[in-house]
Amino acid sequence: MEAAPGEPGPQLARARNLYDQRAWTDARQAFLRADEKSPLGAEDLDRFAVASYLAGRDDDYLAALARAHQAYLKAGHVPRAVRCAFWLGFRLLMRAEAGRATGWLSRAGRLLEQETCECAESGLLLLPVVEQRLESGEFEAAYAAATEAAAIGERCRDADLVACARHQQGRIRLEQGQVEKGLALLDETMIAVVGGELSPLVTGLMYCSVIAACQQVYAIDRSREWISALAQWCEGQPDMVAFAGVCQVHRAEILQIQGAWSDAIEQARRACARSQGVDPRATAAAFYQQAEVHRLQGEFAEAEEAYLNASQQGLEPQPGLALLRLAQGRPEAAAAAIHRVCDSTTNRVKRMGLLPAYVEIMLAAGDVEEAGIACRELDEIARALDSGVPGAIAAQAGAAVRLAEGNAQAALGLLRRAVDMWRRIDAPYAVARARELIGLACRALGDEEGAALELGAARLEFERLGARPDLARIDSVSGSATLNRGGPLTAREMQVLRLVAGGETNKSIAAKLCLSEKTIDRHVSNIFVKLRVSSRAAATAAAYQRKLI
Repeated sequence: MEAAPGEPGPQLARARNLYDQRAWTDARQAFLRADEKSPLGAEDLDRFAVASYLAGRDDDYLAALARAHQAYLKAGHVPRAVRCAFWLGFRLLMRAEAGRATGWLSRAGRLLEQETCECAESGLLLLPVVEQRLESGEFEAAYAAATEAAAIGERCRDADLVACARHQQGRIRLEQGQVEKGLALLDETMIAVVGGELSPLVTGLMYCSVIAACQQVYAIDRSREWISALAQWCEGQPDMVAFAGVCQVHRAEILQIQGAWSDAIEQARRACARSQGVDPRATAAAFYQQAEVHRLQGEFAEAEEAYLNASQQGLEPQPGLALLRLAQGRPEAAAAAIHRVCDSTTNRVKRMGLLPAYVEIMLAAGDVEEAGIACRELDEIARALDSGVPGAIAAQAGAAVRLAEGNAQAALGLLRRAVDMWRRIDAPYAVARARELIGLACRALGDEEGAALELGAARLEFERLGARPDLARIDSVSGSATLNRGGPLTAREMQVLRLVAGGETNKSIAAKLCLSEKTIDRHVSNIFVKLRVSSRAAATAAAYQRKLI
């Protein structure tokens, strides 16, 4: 049955319906079949392009968008033709095809000169200008251009443009070290994103860019919040390919921080499978994430291969590869690699991600002076970022240097601050690394019991995580400070253990025994070390097995 004049045929109607349902793969196929029967009009070519992009068919996206551009020109809709040219240029820039990208963006600018009325497309063409100025360090000029783009978007009521420009403003402020202002602008962008105010393509782009920006400045709580929202958005579109891999990489990063390493590596593997051949940057990030977990678990051959794969996809595999060389007992190779990448990196936010490894490697190489210089720079960057996690990173690195200089008391103060932050963001591996250093500081100050407690607690966490290189290191330094793990509990510890087994909390135990909660915390930690367990349930089970209660 033929469609009435002006009405879409059944295949085209089905394609539009599938598009509205966000069934991208099926929508793409339906548009393709409708196009074979009768060439699509400009708006349907636009839809076909978006469905192709989200289904992971990048070349089809570019071809459909180029056809839509021509169709809009033929119909006299110059602003819409300019918009198509802009997105063509943007995507080609992402693919590192600078020649074609510049050509499309130049064409868009030339066409726009013919327009006498203000349109949102003039704001879109400011976005690449913002990126160029940001890249060259012209922060205020970049911010002014982004502000102008946002104002055009507001006047033209173009939510996509406003979101893109506002998120650029936020990224600029982060680069300037104005973290609170930058995050506020990114939060404003995300209100539009999670509220469903933006087109599907811009929604995905904003999720990815904002999450990456938050992670650059270690705004972990915000990263978790937006990653959770991104995951829900992706789960509602199960056949979407374009942003699914990136989402899984971000989830893997958070899972690693939380100590769920098996889940992290599984997410990273899924990201690789989802993005392979579609999104090289997501694939590279997924390989790097796998490498990091393999390195921490002591699976050095697997880590080596994954770092190599990340590098082949265009990602700099540092600082992870340098830390792998250190773990393999190759400090000279580690030092050469970390020197090379630090010397070629000027962006201070990026240096923040490199300097902790630099400090660790320099200390291992015995160059305490060089480690101290790097540590001071790290502290300056952390202060500029004015964010809790960078401060904890700088404090922990500073503590390691203080220990190497023989100032254990100063190290302890820094480490207590770091541990508080790691616990707040639920980062058990970072807590264990800090407690290991606390144990060494206690030993240097002559507190063998304190050293035993801290080293024992760190060891238990490394054991739970499967951090084999850290286990080997901590066993090599524990020496006499390690408590007799199978040794007898004191009378007070037996008393506390019975109450723990009865389901009492530390607070209630403290009240019953007329002791401080801090003292009970210490008794419970001591019990865990002696019984070689890491939880109250495990301590209870061990106590019954050994007939202690």
